[in-house]
Amino acid sequence: MKKIKLNILETSDVHGAIFPIHYGTNKTADHGLARLSTAIKQVRKENDHVLLVDNGDFLQGTPLASFYYRSLRQGVHPMIKAMNYLQYDAAVLGNHEFNYGMEMLNKAEQDAHFPFLSANILHKESKSPYFGRPYFIKNFTSGIKAAVLGITTSYIPNWEKPEYIYGLSFTDVVAAAQRWVHYIREVEKPDIMIVSYHGGFEIDLANGERIETKEKGENQAYRICTEVEGIDVLLTGHQHRIAAEFINGVAVVQPGFSGAAMGQVTAEFTLSEESVKLSELSVDIIEAKHFTADKEILELVKEEELQTQKWLDEVIGTIEGNMEINDPFQVRLTEHPLIELINRVQMEASQTDISCTALFHNGSRGLPAEVTMRDIVSNYIYPNSLAVIEITGEEMKKALERSASYFTLLPDGRPGVSPKFSYPKPQHYNYDMWEGIEYTINLQKAPGSRIEQLTYHGEPVEAKRLYQVVLNNYRAGGGGDYLMFKGKKVIKEIQTDMSELLADYIKKQGTVKAEVNHNWKVIY
Repeated sequence: MKKIKLNILETSDVHGAIFPIHYGTNKTADHGLARLSTAIKQVRKENDHVLLVDNGDFLQGTPLASFYYRSLRQGVHPMIKAMNYLQYDAAVLGNHEFNYGMEMLNKAEQDAHFPFLSANILHKESKSPYFGRPYFIKNFTSGIKAAVLGITTSYIPNWEKPEYIYGLSFTDVVAAAQRWVHYIREVEKPDIMIVSYHGGFEIDLANGERIETKEKGENQAYRICTEVEGIDVLLTGHQHRIAAEFINGVAVVQPGFSGAAMGQVTAEFTLSEESVKLSELSVDIIEAKHFTADKEILELVKEEELQTQKWLDEVIGTIEGNMEINDPFQVRLTEHPLIELINRVQMEASQTDISCTALFHNGSRGLPAEVTMRDIVSNYIYPNSLAVIEITGEEMKKALERSASYFTLLPDGRPGVSPKFSYPKPQHYNYDMWEGIEYTINLQKAPGSRIEQLTYHGEPVEAKRLYQVVLNNYRAGGGGDYLMFKGKKVIKEIQTDMSELLADYIKKQGTVKAEVNHNWKVIY
């Protein structure tokens, strides 16, 4: 009898982070694929049975990735270069892979030396897997046979521009897992069945309480573990959480985001002349902070990084007054000049007088006196374009109530963030602030009935009247559970990337005043 260990390594939600830096400050960070590269090499040095899988959301998310899309798209994407170098066995498609459209995604797939997997993203007409391979098999010289099935959250049509996913069908995750796991077990007969699912948990694993409605279906990992027979390992992601545990006998890992960690499942096999038997599984999280960056991988994308840094340091204008952010929560509680500026740019670009936007992440530092592209992309981190949609006054109020539910009152009477917006995944980007209307959020009232004194041009907003609103494409499609926007009449689309619109506006103005007009307030 012989014992052999297989190390299954998972990265997920790396979001274009190769270098161990925070682009907003250029200071050293404890994340990035370059740090994980050193860890991967160490695992491979210690064991020749290694399987390396990315679980999705790898092409988008850093200025390096954004600059590639803007200026370098004829070459190989920096992340694909790095992943080719690391000899990934496969990558599963995440929702953010579609942010730049199918042309870019198809090119990335062509440039990759590893397969893109997704069993539930199909050609709408033929119903065959769009990316060709729903799963892959790796045979090791020892005789061990490993199968990896890729599945992607089916909620993508609720977020993405329709033209970016044209001709695609996103089928139910659990049904796809059941079909393909059964097929792979019957036909391929692997020694270990691994499912890599770009999605997370709909259940709080600590207490078993549901944290997402079954109808939503954005995260279905718990159902996969409990309803799909034949799975040994489930690699998860999307929620940017850390997890390493067993659910219904299935080994489960989730490694956070930005390459700050890597999931590891160690599978031990007992080999005899007659059989290969999976005898033991263990789970672990490998943190990037314990490893220095791999100089070879940094050198590989050095030129793209230098061009990105040059672009980021370009001064595009100045701010008169204070547009910096010290406390992101206060930005959402009281009007802030940065939010006012974003709404102003949206309104000017679309020639629309009602607008809404969010402060997208708590790392936003606002804009300093001298504004560079680094400041723009550090605050506006998504590749959004704009849409003008037509909604009723009633739907406007529902959207405002959705935003107002962001707040909760703490025991001492102070406002705080509702757990629904912070767990299982931080969703600060789903709290919108509006311009062109006047309104009050009364936190003494229950969620769903907090909006008071809602007016437009000094007159009460009428429930049945139609209003035109400009907002980003993610929100216009109903993203963030703003389902009242989904399927609404689109009056106009502005396809220019919002960060470009912001930069062009500041360049044109030269100097921008930091000011607010006090059209909304929160009382408690």
